[in-house]
Amino acid sequence: HEPMYILLINLSALDILHTTTTVPKILSLFLLGDHILSFPACFLQMYLFHSFSCSEAFILVVMAYDRYVAICHPLHYPVHMTPQTNAALAASAWLTALLLPIPAVVQTSRMAFDNIVHIYNCFCDHLAVVQASCSDTTSQTFMGFCIAMAVSFLPLLLVLLSYAHILASVLHISSQEGCSKAFSTCSSHLLVVGSYYSSMAIAYVAYRTDLPLEFHIMGNVVFAILTPVLN
Repeated sequence: HEPMYILLINLSALDILHTTTTVPKILSLFLLGDHILSFPACFLQMYLFHSFSCSEAFILVVMAYDRYVAICHPLHYPVHMTPQTNAALAASAWLTALLLPIPAVVQTSRMAFDNIVHIYNCFCDHLAVVQASCSDTTSQTFMGFCIAMAVSFLPLLLVLLSYAHILASVLHISSQEGCSKAFSTCSSHLLVVGSYYSSMAIAYVAYRTDLPLEFHIMGNVVFAILTPVLN
């Protein structure tokens, strides 16, 4: 019943939903050669994939705040992290993430496409679909970049800020056993944060650099499949 484990359950649910939006179609593509996806299905997949990705980033911030309160203000922890507060923080993370990708998906759906479009990816990622359009992609690329910064850089900054306070607090603990116990409470969260942002960095670098298509697709597979498996 501890808040951290309730948040881990939220994260597990997100991982199941996250992979459900992409893996069945990827398996169909590779095993059955089914390369066809309708436009509505593609935009739905794009919306769900990015919504769940955003939710995961925000839940990681809530988990970092939970660890910050538990280690830096342990006596206030039962007051600050009540079940109601925990539920409100988790619900806010879900709601914000469900709303954030809507403008990008709606604007992308209004772009001009040929009757048959070749998307050079294994699922309908926003930037891959934008690059397949016949319209000018400058504004959409910029919007995608802004949303990516909002759901990756800002949450990462908040997580790092929380752990800077945690580290400063732990260094004031005199006993080795106390330090080890404090860090052990953060281990599960640090593993999830590390796998999430390292795979996101691989996917981002694959997009922004002139690398072979296979590396670009592998970067997205790592982000879409490997991270949830590790979680």
